[in-house]
Amino acid sequence: MKNRLEALRKSHGVSQEELAAALEVSRQTIGSLEHGRYNPSIILAFKLARYFNITIEDIFIYEEDAT
Repeated sequence: MKNRLEALRKSHGVSQEELAAALEVSRQTIGSLEHGRYNPSIILAFKLARYFNITIEDIFIYEEDAT
């Protein structure tokens, strides 16, 4: 799953540390999300969407396997 988290965060002028504090997660969690090493829980996905006042689909891009 791809995401637009890093671009969103930077466009809002928010550091990884600030976002992590607002969402009560570690800065490492934000970094892992941004680099696609970690998929969020549904609760964290909702918190991110609420923080940026957008939908989950505006942050995360689900791509089905074309097999």
